Amino acid sequence: MFGAPTPAKDYLTLHVVIIIWSFTAILGILISIPALEIVFYRTLIASLVIGFLFFIRKKSIRLRLKDQAKIIGTGFLISLHWTLFFWAAQVSNVSVCLVGMATCSLWTAFLEPLANKSKIKWVEVMLGMMVICGLYVIFRFEFDYWLGLSMALASAFLCATFMVINGRLAKKHNPYTITFYEMLGAFLFSVLFMPIYANFLTPDGLDMQLKGLDLLWLITLAVVCTVFAFSMSVQLMKRLTAFSINLTVNLEPVYGILLALLLFGEKEKMTPGFYFGTLIILGSVCLYPIIQVYNKRKLAKSTYL
Repeated sequence: MFGAPTPAKDYLTLHVVIIIWSFTAILGILISIPALEIVFYRTLIASLVIGFLFFIRKKSIRLRLKDQAKIIGTGFLISLHWTLFFWAAQVSNVSVCLVGMATCSLWTAFLEPLANKSKIKWVEVMLGMMVICGLYVIFRFEFDYWLGLSMALASAFLCATFMVINGRLAKKHNPYTITFYEMLGAFLFSVLFMPIYANFLTPDGLDMQLKGLDLLWLITLAVVCTVFAFSMSVQLMKRLTAFSINLTVNLEPVYGILLALLLFGEKEKMTPGFYFGTLIILGSVCLYPIIQVYNKRKLAKSTYL
């Protein structure tokens, strides 16, 4: 209907997805309940919405049990990733959480070659090292936020892991089918993790009671940021590498920090050192496409000769 996808169209779609994702940490602050409880409601609503869409369109979601198990298992990783993500935003702030998430490209530079049994691209590793330098600067100036940033780093590692896995799954299955089973898996993990979380990780136990606009924010989080954006990202993985996607996702802190400053004001203002470290991290985003263009031209020139 809209013609065949082009690289430019794919990257434009990816940026739309990233802008939507930049709202997720903000929604994590706006919603009054804790992190795991947010993931519980988010994945429950997302699973029901996708299941309903399959039902009214009379589409089958049947997969082999082996494939179902793989995708649901990936959903476990996603659930833990989101729990740490929202927890990081709540114990620090949106800006710190999103900067930690920018390390996805570093983790992917190592994980993707391992998954695809290919050589590590040292250019990608060097760009990842730029991220490490940026994080070092941030830790020096914002050590009070070490817990939130550490959670965000762990969340980024999990994000890189399931993005690499999804890159392989997307070549075999429908994106919405993948999203349905992953949301189901994420929901199941949140339920199974609740006893540990309630008894050992929070002094107040579970807090499932929604207040004010919580339900509206959760529906937005589940439908727009999850069903739509997550499914589109899986679709893009058919044509873009996990590393190029995760490196572009590094722009999420830019969009998110600007939005957080507009919405939360003083709470989100950080030291100049924080923004300098963030600038170093985001510099990798600018360098990657430049290096890609250079390598393509060099390859084309050698082929022509």
